[in-house]
Amino acid sequence: MKRRLPFQVKLFLSLVAFSCLLLILLGAILFHFIDRQLHHDLGQRARVQASEIALMPGLAEKIAARDIAGIARLIQPLRAQSDASYIVIGDVNEQHLYHSESPERLNLPMIGGDNAEVLQGKTIISVRKGGIGVSLRSKSPVFNADHQVIGIVSVGYLTSYIANINARILWQAGLYGIALLLLLFLFSWMFTRNLKKQMFRLEPKDIALLVRQQKALLEAMYEGVFAVNGERQLILINRAARELLDIHQSEKELIGKPLENVLQTSPDFFSQPPASKSSDRHDHIAVLNQRQVIVNRVAIELEPGIESGWVFSFRDKNDINTLSSQLSQVKRYADNLRIMRHEQLNWTATLVGLLQMQHYDEAIRYIQAQSEGAQKVLDFVSAHFASPALCGLLLGKYVSAREKGIELQFDPACQLTHPPAMLSETELMSVIGNLLDNAVDATLKAANPAAPVELYISDRNQELLIEVADRGCGVDDAAKPHLFRQGFSSKPANDDDIIGSEHGIGLYLAAGYINKAGGSIEITNNIPQGTIFSVFIPYTHSSSTGLKA
Repeated sequence: MKRRLPFQVKLFLSLVAFSCLLLILLGAILFHFIDRQLHHDLGQRARVQASEIALMPGLAEKIAARDIAGIARLIQPLRAQSDASYIVIGDVNEQHLYHSESPERLNLPMIGGDNAEVLQGKTIISVRKGGIGVSLRSKSPVFNADHQVIGIVSVGYLTSYIANINARILWQAGLYGIALLLLLFLFSWMFTRNLKKQMFRLEPKDIALLVRQQKALLEAMYEGVFAVNGERQLILINRAARELLDIHQSEKELIGKPLENVLQTSPDFFSQPPASKSSDRHDHIAVLNQRQVIVNRVAIELEPGIESGWVFSFRDKNDINTLSSQLSQVKRYADNLRIMRHEQLNWTATLVGLLQMQHYDEAIRYIQAQSEGAQKVLDFVSAHFASPALCGLLLGKYVSAREKGIELQFDPACQLTHPPAMLSETELMSVIGNLLDNAVDATLKAANPAAPVELYISDRNQELLIEVADRGCGVDDAAKPHLFRQGFSSKPANDDDIIGSEHGIGLYLAAGYINKAGGSIEITNNIPQGTIFSVFIPYTHSSSTGLKA
């Protein structure tokens, strides 16, 4: 398997390669500009020297007289002071009268073919190959007293000389470039190392995987989650949070907005818990967008002790109340069974005592007296209901109601072989248990608390029908439309408050299970007093569900 280079090494090599390429490109551009500028400067310098030599006093006379020795005596001092590669003097016939570097070329033709314009009286700059090599040169005409061209002055710089100057400049620039490259190496290594540290030593593919996993995790969470930075601007919010807080904008539209523009929070939402050094909070009750929620807050610390933001997770407080109610129902079922067990143990102990004292006739009468009512109920529910769990629930409710002085009556036509497919056995028990509890509580408040509670359950005609009738205090017509709302209760905490702080969950749960199963629930007045709750759940799921009063 081919080993892949770490991200830090690849980034370092990329930066080094880019730096080298950039330096090479800059060097090429620099060489081009230096070479062009050098040619321009040396060309102008050659032009100035050629023009000044052509105007020297006595030079025109010596050229006209072809005084080669005199020309040499006149030009030689200038040659010693000039940085030009050569100085050449020629006559009007283009023959050498003086050559500072090659005296043997005297009286020989001048090479290059660029004398025509000079003989016409013009000063030129050209690059030509002469007798000693290719050079950058300037030629200027020599005029006599009648302003006629009688000679040519040529001052030139060999291209090899120009190349040497370029090489010196490039060598100096190269030293600076190498020093700069070393600094770039050092910077690249420190930059990549720091970047790797900022990335928590992770590779980019690992970071991308973490981001995808985080997004999937946030979207899969049932709890609402959002995060803010140090300026309290929103940097993250998941789907559950938007749904719970009734926010219809997408996450992309919300990111970057100040939190107060997105959520309505209490003034102490960001306050630090008392007697705590950390700003983290757990199970804090708050109000977000006028919805009561339970919030957890954890600080984001890029460096220990320095908070750069916070992550909040929250859930609806009513969900906690719902779970508490469900747990309370389970506890009530267990209590009912415990009551039955306790009574059964008492009966058994009494019976054992009678048998030990050999009072057999009294023992038989005691058994008949105690089992007369309970055995009938046990035989009835066992014969009419196939679910053992439901039988246990009904027996428990029967015993619990009897202890409160209320009789639970079963309609002789009761029958249930199995619950509908859309309603589990646990949900069915919750529906029946809540309706019976509500009926018993209403009966206890009535003027005649000894009135019975009647129960009818049937699965005939492809429909589950549950009816619970009581002769209790009844339900006000104004309260009927709100009876199945979460948190609503007909048992208020205060006289002027219809919302009970510890009630209002049972019927809400029952209605939720009924709606999920595609059924409906009706509330009607009983005659002469009380309430009848009727539940209809089809065995074939239908989309038409609702609550009726």
